[in-house]
Amino acid sequence: MFNSTVLEVAIGMISCYCAVSLIVSSINEGVSSMLQLRGKYLLQGIQKLLNDPDFNHMAQAVYNNAQFHPAGNGQAVNAKDLESLPSYASPRQFATALTDTLTTLQTLPGDMGSAIQNIPNPQLRQALSSMYERAGNDLSQFEAEVAYWFDQSMQRLAGAYKRTIQVWTVVFGLVLAMVFNIDTFHLFKVLWLHPTLAANISADQFANAQVAMDQLSVTSLPIGWEKPPFSWGADGPHWNYGLSDFLLMALGWGVTALTTLFGAPFWFDLLQKATHLRGAGNKPASTPNTAS
Repeated sequence: MFNSTVLEVAIGMISCYCAVSLIVSSINEGVSSMLQLRGKYLLQGIQKLLNDPDFNHMAQAVYNNAQFHPAGNGQAVNAKDLESLPSYASPRQFATALTDTLTTLQTLPGDMGSAIQNIPNPQLRQALSSMYERAGNDLSQFEAEVAYWFDQSMQRLAGAYKRTIQVWTVVFGLVLAMVFNIDTFHLFKVLWLHPTLAANISADQFANAQVAMDQLSVTSLPIGWEKPPFSWGADGPHWNYGLSDFLLMALGWGVTALTTLFGAPFWFDLLQKATHLRGAGNKPASTPNTAS
């Protein structure tokens, strides 16, 4: 059986990180959806792939193709005309749309080679010409080559998107840590002195972002502001904490924000394992809440 102060402290801190990560993940998804971030990244990636930064040739034709963008009206003249940007496209969709576009450039029906040679952009023309040669002038094999080319490009694009989301994650995590005063160092200190504050925590309390937010609001964990950060006097605002206290809090907020990079699934899985381990022993008795 394993039950100790260390385990209770770990459960308390992990549960807090799990809640923060869940909330930040939900915020990220909401903001990303509202800004159509995935769709914009996909558009930029295809414009770069097809060497069409002005969206006036191949990228425009692909986005106006119903195979690629079935929700579009097929009449977009520039990128601003696009509505409800697709957030994802399969390699097969892209290959089919690009092949359809190339057929409009054919000198003779069924002559894909001539269509490729009629592409104005030399870099794109060379890239597609090489693929067509590797495919042995076979249309199906050519589409497979194009699909692979697109897939490789999208993997690099996914890395860029992930880095952007990671920056957002830390920023939102820091804001949340400041608003709720989720100071990692203070949290650890109080839990070490009063480990039973984490006695009633279970993984079931963190099913989704809304539940996690509720838990942060009513939790017995030592988070939140004991007194307002500043107060107003006759001569203006006064900071209620000393410089050293503020710097330590800021460092604690920063650590809390960085923990969100591990993601909610990581912390939730760790919380399940920790609470299961605690279940092997006797749970300590609860104590009254301790102010932060």
